[in-house]
Amino acid sequence: MLTALTANLAIGVAKFVAAAITGSASMLAEGVHSVADSANQVLLLIGGRRAKRPASVLHPFGYARERYVYAFLVAIILFSLGGLYAVYEGYHKIKDPHPLESPLVAVIVLVFAAALEGYALRTAVGEANRTRGKRDWLAFIRRTRNPELPVILLEDSGALFGLLFALVGVVLSVLTGNGVYDGIATLCIGLLLIFVAVLLATETKSLIIGESAVPEQVAAIEKALLASPGVDRVIHLRTMHLGPDELLLAAKIAVGAHDEGREIAATIDDAEARVRTAVPSAKVIYLEPDIYHPDSV
Repeated sequence: MLTALTANLAIGVAKFVAAAITGSASMLAEGVHSVADSANQVLLLIGGRRAKRPASVLHPFGYARERYVYAFLVAIILFSLGGLYAVYEGYHKIKDPHPLESPLVAVIVLVFAAALEGYALRTAVGEANRTRGKRDWLAFIRRTRNPELPVILLEDSGALFGLLFALVGVVLSVLTGNGVYDGIATLCIGLLLIFVAVLLATETKSLIIGESAVPEQVAAIEKALLASPGVDRVIHLRTMHLGPDELLLAAKIAVGAHDEGREIAATIDDAEARVRTAVPSAKVIYLEPDIYHPDSV
């Protein structure tokens, strides 16, 4: 991520220089976009570091959820600094268009930035494919409990489309001699960033509130519990992510009506071990033994 941050800062500087030379609003919006992306990467790094702090009396389950909080801040920055600014700049450029100067500079910077962003997106896609399985990309973004991957995927995808909008706007402005196309491109960049920010904020808010394990993990946990000798059935099961790689599990399990305390304790220990083997991220487990009745909840 540090390499990506350095590259983003370099791209941002190049965009601002090109915007100053050409007077292109879309280039300026892309420069602000790069600043927002750089700030977001810094936030993700801070969140990842703070999430590693050990549990305390005030926070007995640790600080892993800080990664979700900082990912939410990323969405806010992308919306305000990136999206709203681009919409504002595009609106003014459409109202007061003017021709671009030295447009070749803008084209060179945009093509160079697109090549770097394409490489970054390819790297992020390769990383995501390790855990995506057969899910489509939207399902992966909505179901993954890792906040950094969706942020990087959406930011890199948004960056590529934004560069495409800017390039089209610059080319059309040069061909027609009308700077309004540069303003329209800037407006499109802003609306794109707002869409990405809202999508990120929606998904990250759900993670902050607390999401359950994915269905495959829930099925594996239930199977592991039922495989333990002494567990007759799972009466109810609740899961919640304390962080991307840390799962809280609470379950009520049915044991024999005549089992003694030592037997029940051994059953619980065995069930916990089986669950941790089946789902290693289930690190906090609470199992309550009970006698099953049809009306048990």
